[in-house]
Amino acid sequence: MQIYDNLKKNVNKNVDYYMSLVKSMYDNPEVGNEEFETMELLCNALCNLGFEVKKEFIVPTGFIGEYSSPKTGPTIAFLCEYDALPEIGHGCGHNLIAGIGIASGTALKSVIDDIGGTVLIVGTPAEENFGGKVSMAEAGVFDKVDVALMLHPSTHNSLGGKTQALNPIKFEFFGKNAHGCTPQEGKSALDAAVLSYININLLRQFTKENTHIHGIFKNGGSAANVIPAYASLEYYFRGETMDYVQELSKKAMKCVEGACLATETSFKSLIYECPYEDMLINYELTKLLKKKYEELGLKDIEDVDETPTGSTDMGSVSYKCPSLHGYIKIADSSVNGHSKEMAQATISSQGKAALINGAYALSSIAVDLICNDSLLKKVKDEFKKSTEK
Repeated sequence: MQIYDNLKKNVNKNVDYYMSLVKSMYDNPEVGNEEFETMELLCNALCNLGFEVKKEFIVPTGFIGEYSSPKTGPTIAFLCEYDALPEIGHGCGHNLIAGIGIASGTALKSVIDDIGGTVLIVGTPAEENFGGKVSMAEAGVFDKVDVALMLHPSTHNSLGGKTQALNPIKFEFFGKNAHGCTPQEGKSALDAAVLSYININLLRQFTKENTHIHGIFKNGGSAANVIPAYASLEYYFRGETMDYVQELSKKAMKCVEGACLATETSFKSLIYECPYEDMLINYELTKLLKKKYEELGLKDIEDVDETPTGSTDMGSVSYKCPSLHGYIKIADSSVNGHSKEMAQATISSQGKAALINGAYALSSIAVDLICNDSLLKKVKDEFKKSTEK
């Protein structure tokens, strides 16, 4: 059909411009919540491409670009990530995610006046640990979105996978200083932290499958001959659902309470980063992605990974509207994620091919959904069933 040819033409016409954005982000990486220059770069690009743009949207480095057809129709959101990693830069490929998101949305914009609907390109910063999507989901950004779409660079082509819910908790312990020669006059916050660490480790035997507990000592004293009055631990509690992760967190809290009771110390806890929901898979959307990948001639397409691994703030979006979080290959399997080699791959010929193929795949999925009411209904019915308690 002509409309799909027009999508491809639009992507190919602008691909060098999109890759210049990807390269600029690669050369000037900014970590989460500090992506101010990147926000300006991408917002200027969206203005040039004909979108109505809002900067500092919901969060300081967030943005949204919008274009509405005169004809009514569904609202399709394409999500951009663009935070980098300390020292490594764009080792998770977020610069290419942004490029694919902008290219996808612009391709859909080029045909949407004929088919009806609204295009949103949403800049969601700080995916690595501060969850821009979580803040946006809580603010209602996705409440009236019909479908949210994004692709993540990888070493394989995949329809996506389940992820783990994550709850990040910091425990701070408070005791009393004393000289090491008169320890009976002190109360060791470090001892409370050590006992808490041991107690929480003992929980591992009693957790469900696909559960992870990651913990470190953040503070433990400053001199060997001084009983520490302050110590702290930082933990990630991960599991298949947020309900279970909260249950696990409560058990950990009891471990800490017991340790403080034994050492006559006190503690307080706080959420030190952003909690992430698990990713709710929409299988109707993954079927569409597989179809598009096959049409493009992409090989070795992996089905949905049913074993939850890792965490992403896209999980919060997936509980607000039907969502797709697929993967597209830009490097060989020998390349590690979160590496300088993966960052380099985003600006390689494989990265450029992934942008072209990914943008066409997402924009053509959007056209399918807009032009086929029954298909969109299937997607939304699955979402409704999945989110019913």
